[in-house]
Amino acid sequence: MLTVTQVSKSFGDLTAVNDLSFHVNRGEALGLVGQNGAGKSTTFKMLLNFLTPDTGTITFDGQPISESLLNRLGFLPEERGLYMDMTIKDQVTYFANLHNYPTTKVTQELPGWLRRLNVKGNEKTVIKNLSKGNQQKVQLITAHIHQPELVILDEPFSGLDPVNVALLIDLVNQLKRSGTAIIFSSHNMKNVADVSDRLLMIVNGQRKLYGPISQLQGQMARKKVYLEGIFDQVAPTDFQGVQRVDDEYPGKVLTFATEAAAKEAVDFAQTIPTLSGYRLLPPTLDDIFKETIQKEARHD
Repeated sequence: MLTVTQVSKSFGDLTAVNDLSFHVNRGEALGLVGQNGAGKSTTFKMLLNFLTPDTGTITFDGQPISESLLNRLGFLPEERGLYMDMTIKDQVTYFANLHNYPTTKVTQELPGWLRRLNVKGNEKTVIKNLSKGNQQKVQLITAHIHQPELVILDEPFSGLDPVNVALLIDLVNQLKRSGTAIIFSSHNMKNVADVSDRLLMIVNGQRKLYGPISQLQGQMARKKVYLEGIFDQVAPTDFQGVQRVDDEYPGKVLTFATEAAAKEAVDFAQTIPTLSGYRLLPPTLDDIFKETIQKEARHD
């Protein structure tokens, strides 16, 4: 589907993207993460043909990105780009027509989209009269109404409460099952983990992590231990080398400096009869993100 090969882009002395390669298959979601200024927005602009790479290639089904191919893409920008005085129907129709998607199909399909995303309004509701969360839902519809084969979602959960986040995650999973390819960017690592099949982490314009989330977790040290039971014979702080204790009902999570220390804690926990559960935990995406950033900072 989409293939990015050794792409670089500079602005004067600033290298925004440096030798970046990745691909996205049909029916797959790629989570793109990185700190502010890492190069995510520049990457999106190159994928959408707003910017031309200095070096490298970007192809969609083996062809360079062209104006005609852009009709097969959908894009949800981080910043809202809605016209506040338009009605929902006029707004969605406008964006659909930009992709050569007929008004007759919008008329047929829009009511279903409004129900699907539980938009608190109807086709005649003016955008400015919607809450921020419902405006975000309308913008999601504009990105999907023309049935794109590849959708780029930049911070799609902005302004959404947990119930609506779950609605969007369900939508993304439905799109994947229908064969849509998705590139998904968010600062919320839990949402990335819930949606993504593979992860791409960019640091200072360069690819630092890339692959299935489970594979990346397996490459990182397991420094956390989950304990469950009655803490009458031992307190969580009694475990040697413990750096942090967090409540995670019905137990507690202990964080250590090394995997060796975490394994020793599990061995010790097995000797405490009132502890009924103990296991090493894989690193979360938050853990992986922070550790990668810290490693880069130490190398600078």
